[in-house]
Amino acid sequence: MAQHYVGTWDEFLDGEPKIVDVKGRSVGIYKVSGKLHAILNYCPHQGASLCKGPVTSWVTSPLPGQFVYEQEGEIVRCPWHHWEFDIKTGALVVDHKVRTKTYEVFVETFDLSVEQGNVYIEM
Repeated sequence: MAQHYVGTWDEFLDGEPKIVDVKGRSVGIYKVSGKLHAILNYCPHQGASLCKGPVTSWVTSPLPGQFVYEQEGEIVRCPWHHWEFDIKTGALVVDHKVRTKTYEVFVETFDLSVEQGNVYIEM
């Protein structure tokens, strides 16, 4: 495996994926709670560009009429059929056996400041 440069830390915004092409693969990189995560831009259901879907929360309902928003900003919803995947793990939220590929993200820092670092993914 090799590390591939995908940008600098300040190019990544919370809730907005940066979609890059690495070795012929489209990858979405997300900043979630100050950490970067990378997933394959491919929905395993029917092949949609997963990272073009909205970033959302997981909604649960403990009682009728009550809604709880969990994992806020950590879920991407497929734009075609609304399958929802955890950005951190690549797992489908309702069936963790179904996944999209994830990649390790590394930040090379300068002067101990992550905000000035170069970002790489391992592939």
